[in-house]
Amino acid sequence: MIMRILVTGGAGFIGSAVVRHLLESTTAQVANLDKLTYAGNLESLAEVSDSPRYRFDQVDICDAVALGRVFSEFQPSHVMHLAAESHVDRSIDGPADFIETNIVGTYTLLEAARHYWNGLPAKEKSEFRFHHISTDEVYGDLEGTDDLFTETTSYAPSSPYSASKASSDHLVRAWQRTYGLPTLITNCSNNYGPYHFPEKLVPHMILNALSGKPLPVYGDGSQIRDWLYVEDHARALVKVVSEGEVGETYNIGGHNEKRNLEVVETICDLLQEIVPPGSYVHTKWSPVSEVATYRELITFVKDRPGHDVRYAIDASKIERELGWVPEESFETGIRKTLQWYLDNPEWWQRVLSGEYQLGRLGEKA
Repeated sequence: MIMRILVTGGAGFIGSAVVRHLLESTTAQVANLDKLTYAGNLESLAEVSDSPRYRFDQVDICDAVALGRVFSEFQPSHVMHLAAESHVDRSIDGPADFIETNIVGTYTLLEAARHYWNGLPAKEKSEFRFHHISTDEVYGDLEGTDDLFTETTSYAPSSPYSASKASSDHLVRAWQRTYGLPTLITNCSNNYGPYHFPEKLVPHMILNALSGKPLPVYGDGSQIRDWLYVEDHARALVKVVSEGEVGETYNIGGHNEKRNLEVVETICDLLQEIVPPGSYVHTKWSPVSEVATYRELITFVKDRPGHDVRYAIDASKIERELGWVPEESFETGIRKTLQWYLDNPEWWQRVLSGEYQLGRLGEKA
């Protein structure tokens, strides 16, 4: 059977990596459904957009009528739900969008999928899958322990963002338990890699450093995250949607726990090696020349409200049951990421020409 996969949020960071992987490494037909908010960028799909196996629909997942039309026209065999508001600082400044998209949008998509699924012939109905992509932030904080998040860890979200994602996870499980909709859930650790919108830590630090701006580190930078290269994540997600067991949850991590300060220092040192201050001339900004080393730009700032101290994923279940393991270490992945930003200034300069200008969010609390 050739899979017909409807990907929501396919113009976003992780979603575009999934779409690229599906079109480059599988025979699947792919429909990309995206509202194209500030973080959605079709330029991230330029290399695959001409594929005869690809279609794009600009649709809000809160629009039930439009969702019904796409389901009817495309007739998906699988849904991969990645559309979400995803930035913690933005959720602090304005939680309403997160409630609307992540909770109401997921509910609306589940209902569209359920009505479509109920009308399928028996064989197609048995093969249908709804894969909900979530985050490790739903589990809360591992401060003071050496534990890892497992698929049975209790939920304790700390931010409006993580609370909205936890809510959507609960909805997906309820639709499986109550209505029998064949669902799967994955919870991933921090992603990084090419095409990442520059409000997130890694691209934010790369681009700030190249422009000579301060590198703002929250608190003392001791917060720990597990880092997952986005293309490794895309491979894992396709594994789950095609081979995972209905009703199951799979945690996906990169086995790369790093303190935030360590991540920033690694970026500084790699830039120092590849493009010392004053030598990067492709940006529209003046090259950095006021400092001898990029580390001099590191600035400690007031911590984020409710900032979780440590996240860490136990990914043994997906490795054991589906045979997935990450291919990139943090050292190889971060080097690839940095080189991509150096090689693709046109992509991120066009992103920065819009509303986002490398400023800090999340201070309104």
